[in-house]
Amino acid sequence: MTTTQTDIVFANARLILPTDVIVGGLRVQNGQIVDIHQGTHVPPFAIDCEGRFLAPGLIELHTDNLERHMQPRPKVNWPHKAAILGHDREMAGCGVTTVFDAIRVGSIVSDSGKKRYGRYARSMADDLLAMRDDNVLRISHHIHLRAELCSETLAEELEEFGLDDHIGIVSLMDHTPGQRQFRDLKKFEDYVCGKNGLSRDNFGDYIDFLYGLQAKLGTKHEDAAIAAAARYGATLASHDDTTADQVTHSHANGVTLAEFPTSIEAAKASKDAQMATIMGAPNLVRGGSHSGNVAALELAELGHLDILSSDYIPAALLQGALQLAELWDDMAAGLATVTGNPAKGCGLSDRGSLALNTRADLVMFDVYGGLPLIHGVWCRGLRVA
Repeated sequence: MTTTQTDIVFANARLILPTDVIVGGLRVQNGQIVDIHQGTHVPPFAIDCEGRFLAPGLIELHTDNLERHMQPRPKVNWPHKAAILGHDREMAGCGVTTVFDAIRVGSIVSDSGKKRYGRYARSMADDLLAMRDDNVLRISHHIHLRAELCSETLAEELEEFGLDDHIGIVSLMDHTPGQRQFRDLKKFEDYVCGKNGLSRDNFGDYIDFLYGLQAKLGTKHEDAAIAAAARYGATLASHDDTTADQVTHSHANGVTLAEFPTSIEAAKASKDAQMATIMGAPNLVRGGSHSGNVAALELAELGHLDILSSDYIPAALLQGALQLAELWDDMAAGLATVTGNPAKGCGLSDRGSLALNTRADLVMFDVYGGLPLIHGVWCRGLRVA
């Protein structure tokens, strides 16, 4: 096989195709896959994969990892650009080549105490987009706005964004306690007090404050977020649906992605409504939800799981896909939950599979005791990790 300076040839790999795994190789030219072939032959100057797996680069639709870099400890704020760089490098090292960075919109600004959490979305997006335009980021970054319905400023923050921001996903998030993710108020108390240092003595006042916000602004904020997603041309996602009625409501509003349904009932209803179901890879790896909700494994066994998200642990994404591959006895199906399925879910037709004329976003890995050992990551044919 003839190569040029713009060519990269990968040979002697186990290629994870959309529905099968074959032994072979592929050729990359100008950042795209231009040839896929079978066999173990290693041409001169080719990258010998030595029988390792070669898969499409992972696609992450919902991760809080950027916020973790932005606030690595309670009350510790890290500079935005430094946080973005650290997040970018970490995701690349975990095999992710496309990431939808979850950025919260909707803040509580009226209270001077510990209930307050300030606005940051517009300034974070400005830094992210500038760094993307300056080509300092290794992987492909897109914006996912997490619309907090139980807040004070959601509608006005959404107005700060428009078509030029290329928003990819808007998710409807109602974290009012006593329902959805936090049906168990004790778990909500443990989460909030542990994360934000709120006194347990005053926790009842905080609950009443949130109930009041939801009653006053919840419907207005939901309508504003749905309208904003349509204005941006973004995919609309629901978050933590628990009942079939909630799923019906989400579907009627144009939701196509069901993020982290908390019950079998909601997951089944999402499937019936042809909404792609996203579950957390940490839930799968740990064997259960940290909030006490339905286990991802249970939904996978029932056929109600379409997409994995690393959520708060980037390394969990590929590990979770391998666990699904073992569960289903199908490597292609397991990897599709972190490649082809999320690409389809957010309308990216140029990536997510090893196919001709798609982006050469690739991850090469071995498996050790069920754990992925990543040997290389390429984005548009350029090595990034």
